[in-house]
Parts: sequence; C-alpha cells; structure tokens
Amino acid sequence: MLENRLLEIIIIALVVMVLFGAKRLPDTARSLGKSLRILKAETRAGREEAEREASSASSRPAEPPALTKAGESPQPHIVVAEPAGKGREALHD
Repeated sequence: MLENRLLEIIIIALVVMVLFGAKRLPDTARSLGKSLRILKAETRAGREEAEREASSASSRPAEPPALTKAGESPQPHIVVAEPAGKGREALHD
C-alpha cells in the first residue's frame, strides 16, 4: 500500500514539473506559501475579532427598548451651548 502512494506522489511531482518547468517551480511554491500565510493570518484576525465582539457583547447588560408615543424620539434632544468667549462665537437660533 505504501508503494502505491509513493508511486502516485512521484507521478504527481513529474506532472507538476512538466507543467510549470523546473525554473518556475520554486517561485510558484514561494508564492503559494506567501498566500497561505496571508490567508492564515487573516482567518486568525477574523476569529480574534469575533471573539472580542462576543465577549464585549456578553459583558454589557442588554438595554430594554424605550417605549415612546408615535412621533416622539426615544431620548430628548439636548443642546448644550458654551458661553461665548475668546475665540468662540455665540449661538443664535
């Protein structure tokens, strides 16, 4: 059984060498390795970000939805004006 696997690997290696050529094979293998490293880093970053979001979502308490009448906003709109002073302009409505 091992002999069959070894023969298959040798045949595949020969086919690859014929298709790509002996000169281009190292460059092809190098670019494939870089691509796999980038893919691995991106999947790791995505997984860590998902874990971070899940932990932050579970650590904060869920806020109940605010009940309002039709046409009202859930929170009042408050405008705070600072007094006019040096380098500041007065607010006019």
